Amino acid sequence: MGSNKPYIVAVFIQITFAGMSLMSKAAFAAGMNTYIFLFYRQAAGSIILVPLTLILKGKEKRPLTLKHLCQIFVISLIGITFALDAYGVAINYTSATIGAAAFNCVPVTTFFFAVLLRMEKVNLKKAAGIAKVVGIMICIAGASILALYKGPYLKPLFTHQLFHHIHSQSHHSLNSHNKWMIGCFFLLITSVSWGIWFVLQARFLKGYPHPMEFMCMQTLMSMVQSFIVAIVMERDPLEWKLGFNIRLFAVLYCGILVIGIANNAQCWVIREKGPVFQAMTTPLNLIATIIGSQFLFPDGTYLGSIIGAFLLVTSLYCVLWGKSKELVTPSNDVQLSPPQKETDQSTRRTEVNSSLV
Repeated sequence: MGSNKPYIVAVFIQITFAGMSLMSKAAFAAGMNTYIFLFYRQAAGSIILVPLTLILKGKEKRPLTLKHLCQIFVISLIGITFALDAYGVAINYTSATIGAAAFNCVPVTTFFFAVLLRMEKVNLKKAAGIAKVVGIMICIAGASILALYKGPYLKPLFTHQLFHHIHSQSHHSLNSHNKWMIGCFFLLITSVSWGIWFVLQARFLKGYPHPMEFMCMQTLMSMVQSFIVAIVMERDPLEWKLGFNIRLFAVLYCGILVIGIANNAQCWVIREKGPVFQAMTTPLNLIATIIGSQFLFPDGTYLGSIIGAFLLVTSLYCVLWGKSKELVTPSNDVQLSPPQKETDQSTRRTEVNSSLV
């Protein structure tokens, strides 16, 4: 049983992340403002993370300078506040399945920006380097198909869904071609933002190698930032009320299960099995979301969405295969100087805590 724990936890993590897409979509379909939702979920996450961080930190002093605080502010603004607001708009205009498919882009966009910032070098004379470049190209193709091609409509397998009434109210908007395009554009923004986020976090952790405190500060700052955005975008007091309904359940789910539990569980899995193992389980998120959508929402999916999602998963495995080949057989594909090696290690630590937020 002990040897199977990382596998069981990894599956739990991806199912939890799938639930994040589904619960968020249900809350938005019920009329909850996306910006208010982000504030509440970050507030719920802060309630969990702050005492947990203080307990684990103990009496050890790890001071944050003004420069550190400014850097964390910018990093949280890009990777949490901006990215999650964009993600909320995206799945509101498309579907939870498309939102889950976008998660498979994140390792690819992260690698792309790491190459641009010379944290990694690609040797096209080696199979590993070619695989990673091909992965980026397939990712672009998959994202393009998601946005530009719908194809035939595929009806859901089940006729009685939990949120049938709630979702049917926004079904017409969901099928609007213009809104679908806007939603896919915001998913692209989200994937790019998260890619930049991982790279910036890796650089920050070189000088401040305490990921849990770092993530806690990011959550707190994003809570403040998202409150400012929400109060500007929505001033109706009625929109801020949380009753005993799907809105409250979605907030608690994302704040407690995703931010408080799943992110820390992912930290343990990466420590036990490594970042490649965790990244390779990402497609389970998409599979769980597709299955969950069949039970929760009355709308089916489009053939273009399935093809695009398949290409995104393929691109993920191309990049992961190339990266794993480099780790097993050191070559000239990736030539890191000693400081950059430390950055690569920091990236692995960051993949844990930042995961999806």
